[in-house]
Amino acid sequence: MNQLMTTVVLTLLAMTAWAEPIQLGEMAPLGSTKMKSVDGKEIAIADVAGKSGTLVIFTCNHCPFVKAWETRIAEIGNAYRNKEVGVIAINSNDPAAYPEDNYAAMQARAKARGFVFPYVVDATSAVALAFGASHTPECYLFDKDGKLVYHGAVDDDKDITKVTQHWLADALDAVVSGKDVPVKETKAIGCSIKFRTGSD
Repeated sequence: MNQLMTTVVLTLLAMTAWAEPIQLGEMAPLGSTKMKSVDGKEIAIADVAGKSGTLVIFTCNHCPFVKAWETRIAEIGNAYRNKEVGVIAINSNDPAAYPEDNYAAMQARAKARGFVFPYVVDATSAVALAFGASHTPECYLFDKDGKLVYHGAVDDDKDITKVTQHWLADALDAVVSGKDVPVKETKAIGCSIKFRTGSD
């Protein structure tokens, strides 16, 4: 009962935070909340914070938009980890409703795509709710001081052959070089997050 009550309270608190999505200049909410990674370790956003900045990506397995952007997400995440940017991908979807988003499938997807950054389970969707995240994929980039400097899409088209604006990569380059992010907010296009009602 205590564990159930704790889950309910955390979820209600997160839903309250979700009513007002985090704004530019704010810190990552629930940054110390531990989430299970595909390698079995418990990891928080704070644990992956990089010297130059931290990239948080809400994603999943089943969404066709994620599938379209997934190779680019892997390439960007892997590349900027080598540039002192911490990277974490978070799956907040309910696997009871979408079995393709379960933990075993996450492990397989991370291996298939060659993620060198953590891919974790947001077991009650509390982190996504606290961020005000609503889509997959949806990106949040924080600078070296932990302040939000970019929020939105990876780039301007899920079809890689039609991309003309590389918003996330440009924001990452700015953060790494200590410069102002050129485009700070864009609209995240994708599937709605299928919020969880319990643990996986």
